[in-house]
Amino acid sequence: MKHFFLTQFLFLALSVTAQESVTGIFKNSRDIGNPAIKGSSVFNESDQSYNLRGSGYNIWFDRDEFHYLWNDLEGDFILTANFQFEGTGTESHRKTGWMIRASADDNSPHISAVIHGDGLTVMQWRDLKGGQMKDPEDETFAKGSGYDILQLERSGKIIYMRAAHLGEPLELIGSYEMINMPDQVMAGIFICSHNPAVTEEVKIWNVRIDRPVPDNYNPSREGYLGCRLEIMNVSDGKRKVIYEKQGRFEAPNWMPDGKQLLFNMDGLLYKIPVSGGTPVQLNTGFANRNNNDHGISFNGKLLAISHQREGMPGGGSTVYVLPLKGGTPRLVTEETPSYWHGWAPNNKEVIYVAQRGGKNIYNIYRNSIKGGKEVALTDIPEGEHVDGCEYSPDGKYIYYNGSHTGNMQIWRMKPDGTAREQLTFDENNNWFPHISPDGKWIVYLAFPPEIPKNSHPSYKRVTLRIMPASGGNPRIIAYLYGGQGTINVPSWSPDSKSIAFVSNSGK
Repeated sequence: MKHFFLTQFLFLALSVTAQESVTGIFKNSRDIGNPAIKGSSVFNESDQSYNLRGSGYNIWFDRDEFHYLWNDLEGDFILTANFQFEGTGTESHRKTGWMIRASADDNSPHISAVIHGDGLTVMQWRDLKGGQMKDPEDETFAKGSGYDILQLERSGKIIYMRAAHLGEPLELIGSYEMINMPDQVMAGIFICSHNPAVTEEVKIWNVRIDRPVPDNYNPSREGYLGCRLEIMNVSDGKRKVIYEKQGRFEAPNWMPDGKQLLFNMDGLLYKIPVSGGTPVQLNTGFANRNNNDHGISFNGKLLAISHQREGMPGGGSTVYVLPLKGGTPRLVTEETPSYWHGWAPNNKEVIYVAQRGGKNIYNIYRNSIKGGKEVALTDIPEGEHVDGCEYSPDGKYIYYNGSHTGNMQIWRMKPDGTAREQLTFDENNNWFPHISPDGKWIVYLAFPPEIPKNSHPSYKRVTLRIMPASGGNPRIIAYLYGGQGTINVPSWSPDSKSIAFVSNSGK
């Protein structure tokens, strides 16, 4: 009993703090309407999740009562999160989800992506102030039950709702044109008990507010707008942002000590604790035009980089090796362009993709870290593309992405380039397979079919997927806005439990 009262006291204390200050990424927290029991919001820093408690008779008819956590947003945006009610609850129609609202008035126009206590998942809205709610069952906006992830997107005046079961693709639940919604709106997460005499609770995590860019957006021409460095536990899919900034950074490696990440930014390499903090530059000597192809040897002693040499063909990307602690890089590939992608388990060789002989074709090559004569492991025809090559920890296979059968898919081959084997078979364009240190799993990046198979641009709707290293059914572990720079290089933690990646968002 003493433990119960202590827990309640701490929850209330945290709730008061959350009500009076910024709660995670949200700047506003309050009850809408006048619920008989006041609600509260808590942000859990340890896993960047939110606990919302709230009452309220309903979000229905011509007025609403609920607890709301939101930001004021203008323009287009995409809202995505995981939702889970706490406990069995009292009311089967308790509600949680995302809401876009014109004002804090209890009869304001709004549109919501809603999960009910009984699992019913719907899109619902009120067109006019004081108007009646639209019954979704009269339309096509009620779709099954048991969804775990909700997404609500505004594109102009059109609102799109998508939902997903864990591990599966997002499904379009519906879309609706909100012609009376102002440009500046309230957008956030909510809880409603559907019973004014009780309080219900929900836990919400992987909360992301992304600002999309036009389909023809070119970051190299118009600039990078925003990046987040994230870590994720692959078993439960929970993500945590440890660093973010306006501008470009890419491609994290997990350091051998399991306590730091290495990533590239502004042509240099930086280390940062996995708990977050200020990045610290790694000494790479003269190499100050490093791209996002870099990685650490299996023994944890050496670092391979891809530095852009001035005046060389194809942009001059060249593979070098240096001590992981920093130092002067040693040349591996004289010819350019060459993009590092993998270490051999013997720590004496690297593999990379390169163009040779003046042909506009990339192939996979192997070479000693001391340089010398490189060995071509693939010889693909014009029109195909290979990339993202990486050894398995036991050295038995090289995994890579290739478009041998049409779309970009995940493949593996023996270290001499023979016995090519396809591992994924779907409509997506799949890139950058990374093998867990224990050799059991592959994580890779999936672009939708409309992205050209030989392209991997930034600021696109992509997913991270995991599958057994020997092949099998992939499942989705993250929905994000990203692409180039998200997971170009090996990014598993040494214990094979987590990965690191970069997500994008406009401003």
